[in-house]
Amino acid sequence: MAGCCSGNNKQDVRDKVREGYGKIATSGGGCCGSGASCCGSRQPDALAQKLGYSEGELAALPEGANMGLSCGNPAAVAALRPGETVLDLGSGGGFDVFICAQKVGPKGRTIGVDMTPEMLSKARRNAIVFTERTGLANVEFRLGEIEHLPVADNSVDVIISNCVINLSPDKSQVWREIARVLRPGGRAAVSDIALLRPLPEALRKSVEALVGCIAGAVLVDETRKMVQAAGLEDAIFEAKSEAIDQMIDWSDPIHRELAGKVPAGTKPSDFVTSLIITARKTELAG
Repeated sequence: MAGCCSGNNKQDVRDKVREGYGKIATSGGGCCGSGASCCGSRQPDALAQKLGYSEGELAALPEGANMGLSCGNPAAVAALRPGETVLDLGSGGGFDVFICAQKVGPKGRTIGVDMTPEMLSKARRNAIVFTERTGLANVEFRLGEIEHLPVADNSVDVIISNCVINLSPDKSQVWREIARVLRPGGRAAVSDIALLRPLPEALRKSVEALVGCIAGAVLVDETRKMVQAAGLEDAIFEAKSEAIDQMIDWSDPIHRELAGKVPAGTKPSDFVTSLIITARKTELAG
């Protein structure tokens, strides 16, 4: 999907993802309905702790900010420092934005970008609660697509994203945007869903699986080429397939559906992995 879609097809994918995540935002949890179309874990805090989020970090979050849509912990991987400006791609209800805000402190700034109006409204409501609870007023949410970020060139220290870039129909453009808005020497820390081998055809065509972050994923090697083509350096790619097994353990219906459709003798984590990507933008000479 990195470059195979026409303009109309790309917009169709965005519309389906926007519709699916709009339903998640208004449902009050990680599921958009019942059955196979349910997206995210029904035990979001338990899954988050399995992925490395601490009880203290989760305790400061507004109710409903964690919708169980994570596949990693990019805020931890980013090794954030006080005073930094952080941008979260596909920020949803604000989960990782609020986590980062605690790490960068009152002199830092955290910006979330999401293309779903319902998610943006949810995040902005959550921000009021977050400020009341923590005293921090260092968060901001902007409406926009991650392929066309509403952010100035060379303006952020760190970019994070959690289980979102795989949903984009133009992933190469996302990585170019990451390179554009990072300051020289800035870094990216991304948790994403990637493929270790091609998916069975039945799952690849499933809209529910697309919203559940599976059908839109590409092979790890393809992701590596996109990051390098964007001009980012010191890129490291770490596959954590155990995170996929944890999603199934924590009652994620999409991943259970995957488990039922993979060939006999295989398991979902043989095909799909949580991929941790870190990279850096080159510092200007002098």
